Amino acid sequence: MTSDLINLLKEKTKLSNNSIKNIITLLDEGCTIPFIARYRKDKTENATDEDLRAFEEVFNYSKKLIKRKEDILNLLDEKNFLNEKLKNSINEAKTIQVLEDIYAPFKDKKSSRTSDAIDNGLEPLANIIQSLKYTNEEIQQKSKQFVNNKVKSSEEAIQGAKDIIAQRYADDFKSKEIVRNLIASWGELQIKEGKAFDKKGVYSNFANKSEKIKYIKSHRTLAILRAVNEKELSVKIEIDENHLLENIKKYKIPQWASSSKDIVFESYKDGLKRLLLPSLKREAINTIKEKASSEAIELFGKNLKELLQTAPLVNQVILGMDPGFVSGCKLAVIDENGIYLDSNVIYPTKPRENMELSSKIVLALIKKYKVTSIAIGNGTASRETAEFIINLIKENDLDINYAIVSEIGASVYSASKIAAQEYPNLDVTIRGAISIAGRLRDPMATLVKIDPKSLGIGQYQHDVNQKELALKLENTTVDLVNKVGVDLNSASYKLLSFISGISEKLAINIIEHRDTIKKFNSKNELLKVKGLGAKAYEQAVGFLRIKEGKSILDNTAIHPEDYALTKSLQKSYKIEEIQDNQLESIATKLNTSILKLQDIIQELKKPGYDVRNEFNQVKFASDITKLEDLKEGFMLSGIVRNITDFGAFVDIGLKNDALLHISQISAKRINHPSEVLSINQNLEKIKVVSVDLEKQRVGLSLKYE
Repeated sequence: MTSDLINLLKEKTKLSNNSIKNIITLLDEGCTIPFIARYRKDKTENATDEDLRAFEEVFNYSKKLIKRKEDILNLLDEKNFLNEKLKNSINEAKTIQVLEDIYAPFKDKKSSRTSDAIDNGLEPLANIIQSLKYTNEEIQQKSKQFVNNKVKSSEEAIQGAKDIIAQRYADDFKSKEIVRNLIASWGELQIKEGKAFDKKGVYSNFANKSEKIKYIKSHRTLAILRAVNEKELSVKIEIDENHLLENIKKYKIPQWASSSKDIVFESYKDGLKRLLLPSLKREAINTIKEKASSEAIELFGKNLKELLQTAPLVNQVILGMDPGFVSGCKLAVIDENGIYLDSNVIYPTKPRENMELSSKIVLALIKKYKVTSIAIGNGTASRETAEFIINLIKENDLDINYAIVSEIGASVYSASKIAAQEYPNLDVTIRGAISIAGRLRDPMATLVKIDPKSLGIGQYQHDVNQKELALKLENTTVDLVNKVGVDLNSASYKLLSFISGISEKLAINIIEHRDTIKKFNSKNELLKVKGLGAKAYEQAVGFLRIKEGKSILDNTAIHPEDYALTKSLQKSYKIEEIQDNQLESIATKLNTSILKLQDIIQELKKPGYDVRNEFNQVKFASDITKLEDLKEGFMLSGIVRNITDFGAFVDIGLKNDALLHISQISAKRINHPSEVLSINQNLEKIKVVSVDLEKQRVGLSLKYE
């Protein structure tokens, strides 16, 4: 652990040296981010998992930066280019981009005008011109000394020298950084029609426009670049070059009365236009693409977190319904623990409309398994199926609630390897109904089985950096699953595989062991699982729960390493009576920290508490809407299903979600919909502002007062 790395991390994270060293040591020891965030707070200044993920990103980048510095220093030293000034510039570089700018002049270049001029011995002439000590006439005279077999005239010699000076300007890392910043501040993205442009297509509104790259929204960037890939649009960066040239004159050319400054300026101008600008313009397009990609990935991660932390529906037997017209409505019943009980298929809608038999089948399932809630998928035939259920409840005076749930991704799950392993003897359509029921019972446990990119909560997900997207979604899921905790006796192997320290293979071993012993009664029994060693146990055990274990501690996030401390606390104090002003003295007496003491007390007060109950609760449906019945000015309720940069999509009971545009979200100016809305948020009063029957679109507004 070098002092350079510590200093870089301190500068970029604002953590103390001691915390930085502790975090790096813990990571090197194989500790996971969730484990460090929950059980090593004293060593990290109480850093959250978000803080630690940010640290991890900076840490990995800083290691790459330092390694690249070492490589470049060694390469320059081997070529005898290294001097103290260059060494200091390299050591002071804060980014890999600046580092590569510094190194660029020393890279081996392919044959070019510059390399030809150098090979022809014109570097000394370039030095003479660039010294600005001589007049143009004197330069003309001195250039004659460089005429030879390869250089036919003094004009050719001067031109070769100018090519060298142009390259020097283009390679100067300070000049490059100035021009780069000017492009970022003043550059514009010019968008024109491409070869395959469709005037009536989805990109018709983008063409023949110019936007400042400083202000262009990420969703527009990604849409434009997708159109470029499809050859519907073409783009280029433009900037006022006169502004750049004035900058060169002002800061790069001393205004001496008599010198070769005109030749130098012409060389710099050539270096700017021919060499520097083309590369920096290409770089600028990549930069705005990377920025847009990063912002889209961040939004995707935020949406996923909000979706997964939707509150579960506990102690309910649920009937899942996957609606369909021709293929019928698939039914599946799951119990309080998510265990599959039974299934069937009914045809309550067109073309068959067999209401009598459909009612009989549903009523039989409700009676046999004491169903308490119904989950209806929001896809094809959803509205018609919901109407059938409403009538069934009324006609039979049933004490049952129903909810419309998003079924997006259910078909992906039903045909997946995971579904085949969980329900090998069931038809894929029934697996889909089970998934719909599971989304009502425990959204997190159900949705982690599906690729997040199939959940409809992102934006231009195929246009962003796929590796970074996968990492973000993985980390988001891991952090939330561990924050919530997992029931050891009901979790699927997929859910368990997100627990700290547990790989997918180890999760399968846990399930196989559970099947053998029927159920876990104590967390200590985990140590008997094949392949689960002391380190995996340490990292995982605190995030696992046993609802009816041998000890109440088995249903808490208290780590076994703190069981002795917990018993001492329980022996000496009444947990319910401990006041905040007592914590410091109690912590001192028990030789522990206030942070750890607070966590233990919180767990003892609420064993088995689910943090998701603090977030969006299940909204049961009360009415069904037909698009044809909607009019501007109608007031509705709905559920936010997806959030993008330009607005939110709200489920109001129709086949297609309605758009709540960012301009209609708040009377106050907001920069992003996520400042006001969250995934699965219940909106009680939404105003209909537009209805397009032809395109089956509805526009909504929260600005109704």
